[in-house]
Amino acid sequence: MTARAAVGLPYWRLSAYYLFYFAALGALVPYWGLFLQSRGFDALAVGQLMAILAITKVIAPMLWGHLVDRSGQRMPLVRQASLGAILVFGVVFIADGFWAMAVAMTLFSFFWNASLPQVEAVTFNHLGARVSRYALVRVWGSVGFILVVGVLGFQLEQAPLSIVPVWILTLYVGVWISSLWIPDCPSATTSGPAPSLRGLLRRPEVLAFLAACFLMQLSHGTYYAFYSIHLKEAGYSTGAVGALWMLGVGAEVLVFLVMHRLLERFGARRVLIVSLALAVVRWLLIGACVEFVAIQVFAQCLHAATFGTFHASAIHMVHHYFPGPTQGRGQAIYNSLSFGAGGALGSLVGGLLWTTPGPFAAFGVGAAAAAIGLWAVWRWVDLGHRY
Repeated sequence: MTARAAVGLPYWRLSAYYLFYFAALGALVPYWGLFLQSRGFDALAVGQLMAILAITKVIAPMLWGHLVDRSGQRMPLVRQASLGAILVFGVVFIADGFWAMAVAMTLFSFFWNASLPQVEAVTFNHLGARVSRYALVRVWGSVGFILVVGVLGFQLEQAPLSIVPVWILTLYVGVWISSLWIPDCPSATTSGPAPSLRGLLRRPEVLAFLAACFLMQLSHGTYYAFYSIHLKEAGYSTGAVGALWMLGVGAEVLVFLVMHRLLERFGARRVLIVSLALAVVRWLLIGACVEFVAIQVFAQCLHAATFGTFHASAIHMVHHYFPGPTQGRGQAIYNSLSFGAGGALGSLVGGLLWTTPGPFAAFGVGAAAAAIGLWAVWRWVDLGHRY
């Protein structure tokens, strides 16, 4: 799909937002743990501080999603939240000690985590009936992530880790500017009475789906918080760490380009099942075989499945499960439970297990979580249903 082919879709304006948003994550996710470590925080403290980024994903999207679904105005909130993240991020530069850094990270991540679910809803509203084409917009986020991970990783071979927050702040400004260009788009009206969010959340298939999303992101928690540290402790250079992160997201980019075909051919449920199965394999390989470069390369290529195909399928199912006026809260619930609660618990578990009994145990918990999520999808999610 091109911008010209997508009639009525503000393709490049939406893509620019995803580009800057995930470029900022490209500075934050691989290098923030190393930055915290350089500030003197131990593994447990790093795990706790990284968990803050996920915990605020539980609160912020739910709060803002409720307000947006009542007002129907999504993009004004996105712009306000993006500006708020810029204004409060400066506290990081003067934070001294664990509690000061915890406060700083809580403040900026509260605003930072408010906006993405609403942009996802706006994107789907603009797509209309072309929901399987979401990945062709979202792919630019992966491109931004790759560019920043690579450039910053090689810069850190010579420069101090103190430049990491400077990069993040600069990219946050890009996020805010790009949000100013995106036109709002209301949710499609549904025939009959508006669905009840409480009623939707009582459906067994919806609960099983959300549980699987929670478990998948729990399995990623240790990875996001400690993978760079894991590689550095095994003797990898900062450039090699960045290259492996780039490889993982590069594989994600490739799968996003064909994701609409996978969804149309196999349906979201089957794609979720395969993604969870490959997550089990990935975490075991990362935990047990860090010294083997070829195995780490293969494990990073599996990011195409554990994040790329899983997220695209999950966001597709959220769009179907939560129609009309429940859409903003549905996206918020998905983000809150998965990237929020799941990611936070995974980071905390990783921090608790990292030193004793060690990295293999931490990643082993992630593999077990993905296996349970696989069982939940297989057993309950849309048996016999195509999407």
